[in-house]
Amino acid sequence: MTNRPPEPILHVDLDAFYASVEVLKDPALAGKPVVVGGAGTRGVVMSASYEARAYGIRSAMPAVRARRLCPDAAFVPPDFESYKAHSNRFREVLRSVTPLVEPIALDEAFLDVGGAGLLFGEPEGIARRIREEVAREVGVTCSVGVAPSKLVAKLASTRAKPDGLIHVQADGVPAFMEPLPVDALWGVGEVTGELLRRLGVRTVGDLARTPEGVLERLLGDVTARTLSELARGIDDRPVVPYEAPKSISHEETFGRDLDDQGALLREVLSLSHKVAARLREDGYRARTVVLKARLANFTTLTRSRTLPDPTDVGADIFHVAGDLLRSLPGARRRFRLLGVQATGLVPAGAEQLALLRGERWSDVERALDRIDRRFGTGSAMPAALLKPRGRRSR
Repeated sequence: MTNRPPEPILHVDLDAFYASVEVLKDPALAGKPVVVGGAGTRGVVMSASYEARAYGIRSAMPAVRARRLCPDAAFVPPDFESYKAHSNRFREVLRSVTPLVEPIALDEAFLDVGGAGLLFGEPEGIARRIREEVAREVGVTCSVGVAPSKLVAKLASTRAKPDGLIHVQADGVPAFMEPLPVDALWGVGEVTGELLRRLGVRTVGDLARTPEGVLERLLGDVTARTLSELARGIDDRPVVPYEAPKSISHEETFGRDLDDQGALLREVLSLSHKVAARLREDGYRARTVVLKARLANFTTLTRSRTLPDPTDVGADIFHVAGDLLRSLPGARRRFRLLGVQATGLVPAGAEQLALLRGERWSDVERALDRIDRRFGTGSAMPAALLKPRGRRSR
């Protein structure tokens, strides 16, 4: 039996992925500050090139603030079809090395290369190979962390950015972890971080030296034990090659608050069909429909209903989501966001055939899928989503 290398886990992370794809599409953007996301008053930054990050622009930042920080930045709307296409090529590169690939998002994944040594050599050499292949096949750069565990590999790839590689050997984990800020650890958010700072814990090394009993009084038994182990680099979670999605959702933040029931229902109809199209594309049907509604005062309401039979038909999802919207208490409320989510997913075909009516509607919507793929998103849609003639988009 081949000996397993002591640092078999890789975390591969594409650098400023969305922005990098936009530069590939338009080389004139190369070297310029590029921001992907809504440029309106309510838009948020989804990705920023490293040139834009030099101005302090970060993901999830309001677009208005990003524009103030860098008035000359190029704001580009997201193109998820392109991102998904490049992500698929990224996954192909990773799976050419090992089947043990755990995707985390479109632009990052964990790999266990413990069994790939005979073909490709040591983990660090595999990491270099992957970086070269990603640059050639995907057209963007990536950063890679090589380590004994998922936690350390992720931290290493973050510190390797952009376009770098860090190999943390098993005997070097304590020295690598010691100076990191404590909020670099999974599970240390704003609230937990503030509690730890009050205790004088600012680095991972500080946390590792804090008695677990002290942490228990501050954070509770489970959190204290978990963070104490992570601070010492202990993370025995395996790379999970595939995990079925738990839900599929779409949501929309409006440019202005909506209170017209007809307009709100049209938004729910559009979201329902987007969710259904994703279900069909990924090969799932859903048992439960969830409606998410955020009011003008930022209060968020959620309602759900389980269907008698799983579905991937937009009309069925809208029937439930529309009822959930109408059932919300209060009249003429103003909404800033609506979302539709499908949960309780089962593989398509795992259940009995639907009634004839449902199959007919499913056939219609699959025909719309084919039209969209051939002529572009939005080429065909329910008549209720068409703008009235003479009405201008805002």
